[in-house]
Amino acid sequence: YKVDEVVFSYSDVTFNYVMTKAAIVNSVGASFKMLSYEATSIKTKKPVIAVVAARTGAGKSQTSRKVIEVLMALGKKVVAVRHPMPYGDLVKQKVQRFATIADLKKHKCTIEEMEEYEPHVARGNVIYAGVDYEAILREAEKEADVILWDGGNNDNPFYKADLVITVVDPHRPGHELSYFPSVTNLLISDVVVINKIDSATPEKVNEVRDNVLRINPKAIIIEAASPVSIDKLEEIKNIEGKKVLVVEDGPTLTHGEMKFGAGTIAAQKFGAKSLVDPRKYAVKSISDTFKKYPNIGVLLPAMGYGNKQVKDLENTINKVPCDSVIIGTPIDLRRIVKIKKPCARVSYDLQEIGKPDLTDILTKMFKRK
Repeated sequence: YKVDEVVFSYSDVTFNYVMTKAAIVNSVGASFKMLSYEATSIKTKKPVIAVVAARTGAGKSQTSRKVIEVLMALGKKVVAVRHPMPYGDLVKQKVQRFATIADLKKHKCTIEEMEEYEPHVARGNVIYAGVDYEAILREAEKEADVILWDGGNNDNPFYKADLVITVVDPHRPGHELSYFPSVTNLLISDVVVINKIDSATPEKVNEVRDNVLRINPKAIIIEAASPVSIDKLEEIKNIEGKKVLVVEDGPTLTHGEMKFGAGTIAAQKFGAKSLVDPRKYAVKSISDTFKKYPNIGVLLPAMGYGNKQVKDLENTINKVPCDSVIIGTPIDLRRIVKIKKPCARVSYDLQEIGKPDLTDILTKMFKRK
């Protein structure tokens, strides 16, 4: 095609992957470009808090919810804007506003999209998404005192932020220094949240902390836990000693490369005898997912890109011979698929350990403003 310039426009991949693509591009005579945060972030007169991460599945969602909770306690009206994740008619998805569960159906959201929007609207918060981030911002400005940028993968914020919070994951130590654009997020961070310290080893937590301090010694570090709880535990007659199928957040297991999630932690915490391997029971597109991501292991990713895949997910769950199903997804999957087995859902929120915490930091920010 006689291309002169190639712009890399993706995230959550290794530096080796990015530079291998750069070498291929250069080898055929084209230039390779990576756009900066400064060049791609839109400005607004409203205060912007950006929550981003070193890897997908690090805990941005519960951090975003905690930030909104703190800001509301400070008397601020907060509107969240979610990183783009549209599938389908991009013209119709130019600007999307979600304030109720019914809005998820109205906009024909995939499971992946619902996992990000539903936790906000379930708490009575408004969240925008879509394609045109200038138009989205101008709409959000009309009803917000503060705008929260709720990042996707480990991408940079799309809005120029007054405060950048980056979440890092000690279950994947070193990834904050070897994935694109994780290091950019760390370097522009005002606050770094080391999440999941309740389930990671002290050695891995220390490794991540040392990495953060080495490249951004000015960042405020907050340590946090993500304690899990299970709803309707009595309905599945306890899981102690039972064979359990765990359904986890899809992107966290696939391109996020995590070997476990909140559902797995909950199954272990409440004494499950074993996790049932779903791979040989997977049907159609779910089977294809396991082929594409062979290292997922004995967990079932909640894939749902369209009605057919949602049906494949439902059929897979119901084919697996298990005593009960543990759902570790951010949305209530039982609302989307009919599960014919006893099931319960895991929930998790950010629990900050020590001081300063987000309340201290955000209170000081707005007093200064």
